[in-house]
Amino acid sequence: MNTPAKQGLVLVPGLLCDALMWRPQLTALAAVADCWVADHTRSETMAGVAADVLRDAPFEKFALAGLSMGGYVVLEMMRQAAHRVARLALLDTTARADTPEQSEKRRAFISLAERGRFLGITDALLPMLIHPSQLANPKLVSTIKRMAKNTGKDAFIRQERAIISRADSLPLLPRIACPTLVMCGRQDALIPLARHEEMAAQVPGARLEIVEECGHLSTMERPAETSAALARWLAA
Repeated sequence: MNTPAKQGLVLVPGLLCDALMWRPQLTALAAVADCWVADHTRSETMAGVAADVLRDAPFEKFALAGLSMGGYVVLEMMRQAAHRVARLALLDTTARADTPEQSEKRRAFISLAERGRFLGITDALLPMLIHPSQLANPKLVSTIKRMAKNTGKDAFIRQERAIISRADSLPLLPRIACPTLVMCGRQDALIPLARHEEMAAQVPGARLEIVEECGHLSTMERPAETSAALARWLAA
């Protein structure tokens, strides 16, 4: 009896994150998906980042998941090549463009990084990234800091510029025709639940899953719950 071919799954990390952000899912989903983590560090426009991932993806058609900045990337990929995406997962992200205030904050972080203060940026962001109870989790905190160090100052500046450049994806949502999961930590301090409810309401047939006692980095904070939700989405 032939075993069914595993589906290709493209995973796009968040800002200052790399494959370590998806490590629990790479293990948990290995039996059902052929996972590949994108490099989203090379271009300084969102259109460029999405084109990089589409060009490098080792599958012609694939399931696609992105968290936070990764969500902005996957929405731009949908804009450029929706025909290649079999199913979509939007984790702890928003379809909205930056507000002027958000862009200003990003420019301030770019300026800090350019002035040699890059390694302090993660410390400043940590309380926004994870549930308050996780701030005392040394393994999680050290992994987040390691990802930032792996990313480095120059790539961080390109990523922030790309995020500032992104288009408003709200008008795109009603045109998404593939099975879609919208998921977030209930206590996500960076992108609140209301933004996810907004996306789920706009994408035809989308499923909303909320991870309890969880902040912005759901894949790392609640790996078992997040992986189970992604496995259900892949099987749907």
